[in-house]
Amino acid sequence: MTTFPAAQAQSSMSSRAEYEAALSRLREASQAYYGDGDSALDDASYDLLRLAVLAWEQENPAEVSPDSPTGLVADGAAPAGDVAHTTRLLSLDNVFDAEGLVAWGASVQRRLGRAPAGGFTVEPKIDGAAVAGRYRDGRLVQIITRGDGSHGEDVSHVIGQIDGLPERLSVPVTVEVRGEVAFTQEQFEAANAVRTAHGAQPFVNPRNGTAGTLRAKDRPYRLQMTFWAYGAVELDGVPFLQPGAAHAETLRAVAAAGVRTTADSPAGLHVVAELAAAQQQVDAIAAMRAQLPVGIDGVVIKLNEAAEQQEAGVGSRFPHWAIAFKLPAVERQTVLEDVVWEVGRTGVLAPTAVLAPVVIDGSTVTRATLHNPADIRRRDLHIGDTVTVYKAGDIIPRVQAAVLGLRPAGATEVPLPESCPRCGGEISKAQERWRCAQGTACALPALIEYAAGREMLDIDGLGRTYVAALVASGDVTDIADLFTLTPDQLTVASGSSKRAVKLAEQIAAAKARPLNRVFCALGVLGTGRSMSRRIARHFGTMDAIRQADAAAMQDVEGIGPEKAPVVVEQVAALAPVIDKLVAAGVNMTEPQDPAAQAGGPLDGKVVVVTGKMAGPLDGMGRSEMNALIEKAGGRAGSSVSSRTSVLVSAPSANGKPSSKAVKAAELGVEVITPEAFAELVADYLT
Repeated sequence: MTTFPAAQAQSSMSSRAEYEAALSRLREASQAYYGDGDSALDDASYDLLRLAVLAWEQENPAEVSPDSPTGLVADGAAPAGDVAHTTRLLSLDNVFDAEGLVAWGASVQRRLGRAPAGGFTVEPKIDGAAVAGRYRDGRLVQIITRGDGSHGEDVSHVIGQIDGLPERLSVPVTVEVRGEVAFTQEQFEAANAVRTAHGAQPFVNPRNGTAGTLRAKDRPYRLQMTFWAYGAVELDGVPFLQPGAAHAETLRAVAAAGVRTTADSPAGLHVVAELAAAQQQVDAIAAMRAQLPVGIDGVVIKLNEAAEQQEAGVGSRFPHWAIAFKLPAVERQTVLEDVVWEVGRTGVLAPTAVLAPVVIDGSTVTRATLHNPADIRRRDLHIGDTVTVYKAGDIIPRVQAAVLGLRPAGATEVPLPESCPRCGGEISKAQERWRCAQGTACALPALIEYAAGREMLDIDGLGRTYVAALVASGDVTDIADLFTLTPDQLTVASGSSKRAVKLAEQIAAAKARPLNRVFCALGVLGTGRSMSRRIARHFGTMDAIRQADAAAMQDVEGIGPEKAPVVVEQVAALAPVIDKLVAAGVNMTEPQDPAAQAGGPLDGKVVVVTGKMAGPLDGMGRSEMNALIEKAGGRAGSSVSSRTSVLVSAPSANGKPSSKAVKAAELGVEVITPEAFAELVADYLT
């Protein structure tokens, strides 16, 4: 009983001919979706096409094509193989919203003749390939793909390549475990690195890569994948579970034997009494989606009790006792229109993909991350390629791979810069991340503009145009030169003596900024606003910072053994600039707050902020809030986790809780309003 989302409930097809054409596209897309080729459709487009076909078939039951794949497991596209399944290995039906979940619940209640008594389970729907792993006397002897649900392919050659599906169990049991094999994001990146090193094309996405890896037998390399069990059945008539074991009990028994289950994922397995509580768990899992180590495309809700599952029964394609709540696509395909190169504050050349606009995870994406020139060549990207773009939550979108089957004629390789895009000078190609040979000198305008920003030296009015003029004239060669500028130099740069007077006043005021802002303005690699505050608060003076070695630097919270020597080296390299700042009379001490030293109301707490602040905090940005948190003795966090103590959450305009608020509720994290937080830290507001 596929439940259509309201926006997709109506078929877009008006004739039998359009229906037949859509069927043809669906068959072709299904072959790629369930096979190992490059798909001409991303998941969202595939779902839309399939829903349109289903809607037409429901509206025109007498005209349904006899060879329509919509009634078959995996749309009839997955290679069936010749190994018979112990019991049928079915797909899941889908819903797309809360209304669809309620409709599914009503259908279950009709089948049972009553409300379910054993509750529901909620677990992540791993975006991979379904397989059955057969253990005899604790030894993994066979792995079989789902195929058509009745028969699957024997892919036992991948035994030893799948984490979570060990070759030997801790107990000598005989059982068949069923679940999903997938690449974690880390494994996916490693797999593509191995493939490109062997001259093969990178996988378009983890799901297709998993399907291809399971079936490949002649590769000169082995790629590691991961398994998550979502069920188990008896094998060879040997009992494994107590009669009538519930779903949650089944997964506990599977985990106890040594096989990874969906309950072992960060999203976990949840048992709830009511469908409304199941919806809350769906929202919570969706909120943590970006932090999960493996891709999920939905959340699975099941009847927990085996007896009620049996009563609800199964159809030809789906069990009636389970449903997949599909989540919005975080992976889409679009066209790579261009690649632009920018030079960062340290002189690194950063490529950015310019994309044809595409909606991903609720927002329109037109740009995405590309790592470096070597990565662009490894991925064999061409201008005009249809590329797979991934985005989840707050993560910056990234280009994963090109769909080679859709490459247009005349597509050209992404051109790599032959000279620095900013200054036109030479490029250092000694590392994979190319740099301007001039280093920070090339990026001087960006560095000066950054240093003059509101959260650093806060020199109001010193924008990009004036900075460019000062650098071009040679009057400013580093940030210290800002404090020795004459009225005449400022007049020439700004074109106005009045503006020059105001700029001079702002620069004079900037000399008194606290040490943390001055240190941040230096642009030390690996430090930003929060880290600069910690360093300044820890050492107290610039002299103490300059005298610190790597061991002393590690005493600062958040600085580990890798970052510490980098910070020390950078500070040493900036010695001439720091000396000039001292000579110009710039403050080099951090004011100490006696109240903060004594331990504030947030002492030992990790605080995360989300939404627009209100009340006494109105107008405060993220950096200002982080500074306030640290001043009151706490530590600012960027995302909600089990370590979070408090979430400061402003109500959204539509009244719905934010993803961070949902996750906080799931983890039992205290949530307070901006007004309540302002009252808590009132002694630290200035």
